[in-house]
Amino acid sequence: MPKCSGGTENCSVPISEIIAVEETELNKKQRNIGRWQKMAKLHAFTVYYVKKARNHRWRCSNVTFWCVDEHLCNQWIQALKELLEMQKSRPKQLLVYINPFGGKRQGKRIYEQKVAPLFSLASISTDVVITEHANHAKDNLFEVNIYKYDGVVCVGGDGMFSEVMHGLIGRMQKDSGIDQNNPKASLVQCNIRIGIIPAGDCQPLDVSSVHHNNTFLKYSVSLLGYGFYGDILKDSEKKRWMGPMRYDYSGFKTFLSHHYYEGTIAYQPAKHTHGSPRDKESCRTGCYICKKSEKQLAEQNKEHGLKHEEGEEEWKVIKGKFLAINAVNMSCACPRSPKGLSPAAHLADGSADLILVRKCSRFDFLRYLVRHTNQDDQFDFPFVDVFRVKCFQFTSKLSEDNESNVMDIGKKRFGQFCRDHPACCCNIVNSTWNCDGETLDSSAIEVSQLNLEKKPYEEWLRSLGLFSHEETERKPHCSYNICMRGKGGTATDLFSVVTTDRM
Repeated sequence: MPKCSGGTENCSVPISEIIAVEETELNKKQRNIGRWQKMAKLHAFTVYYVKKARNHRWRCSNVTFWCVDEHLCNQWIQALKELLEMQKSRPKQLLVYINPFGGKRQGKRIYEQKVAPLFSLASISTDVVITEHANHAKDNLFEVNIYKYDGVVCVGGDGMFSEVMHGLIGRMQKDSGIDQNNPKASLVQCNIRIGIIPAGDCQPLDVSSVHHNNTFLKYSVSLLGYGFYGDILKDSEKKRWMGPMRYDYSGFKTFLSHHYYEGTIAYQPAKHTHGSPRDKESCRTGCYICKKSEKQLAEQNKEHGLKHEEGEEEWKVIKGKFLAINAVNMSCACPRSPKGLSPAAHLADGSADLILVRKCSRFDFLRYLVRHTNQDDQFDFPFVDVFRVKCFQFTSKLSEDNESNVMDIGKKRFGQFCRDHPACCCNIVNSTWNCDGETLDSSAIEVSQLNLEKKPYEEWLRSLGLFSHEETERKPHCSYNICMRGKGGTATDLFSVVTTDRM
């Protein structure tokens, strides 16, 4: 039996976590170790694989096996390579987009030093595009032959991911003749996987579409924020020279300004989902709520038809003055807010959590913000409401008035001046929507979860060879399969294998 170079008799490595198998030349120093000293010649091969480390991270490793029999060694190499060939989900050709300014201008270096050698080791061919301007990746995806690739890899921040996501979804709708400007259109699913560097487990994500007056604006996968978070983003865009500190500065400035915005929210409750925004049930790999919600949604679509009109269902309307209006598809947890904006939001339950923060005192709003940093319930305030919705619409007070009075016109004209000077006592009429870190020009929007015509997720995964039957039973359905760092899971495709020192 082959011996392990680590000194042990047996080394167990799952086939799904093997990157490559290569014949190895043993140098003289290796041959003269311990009991192998008397042997004239040894034959060896090395297995390169990934292993799970602490904090849900992947680490690359290797183990070398040797034996005296050359024929036996070759048999092992051939058998392992045949097993790897049977893993049909493994990508053979990838399209890579690199933002040279991402990661403190380290994106290109990280890819070349950490990722490219791994792709080469796994015999994956790549076409690399270095982005030169905003929306370069998005525009390029409308031009290239995306169907020859097994996946798209983006090296950069959330902006690069957003570009790739918009490019892939938009390209699929264009090729299928789907009008993205129609909020009620049944969109076609894109089966091309997205890899993010650094990456880990494959996790599904809900995607929301944002429209204004039957015109498509953006897709959102994390946060839609109006008021407080929109104002922070708008102000920080003018202070990019400050670097990351601009968000702290703009946040403090926005808090002092304490602007509120008047308008109307209309929403449809997500009746197909299990759980509620305040049940403290966090979303994890194999999430029960995501699986049950998707199953119930599929049953509703089957009963009413995929093109079931939203107008047939009840809309709930709320009018008021708001400091912040936030809609999240995930918890949006971060180091400063360990639980996130909505701790019980789920990645793939087909709904969003709508959070309304009504006008209140600065002190009360500060209490609300502080709740995000501890274990207390941030929704336990009389001026905060949270709903789990499948779609919603927002119309500002100015948009509702067909004929604005002179004061409104003046506020609209001098709104930017008032925004730049918190000491001004005027209240700005409209805020800006923060859509996954990008501003939207329109304040009146319509948001809905994507209604994708697709075959069952498990069937799709099995057809690609992504997971075994047992593994797919633990995976919820999703709109798009996004490979991200997560908790648990396997590394059956190389997107899940890529690791860097930053993880």
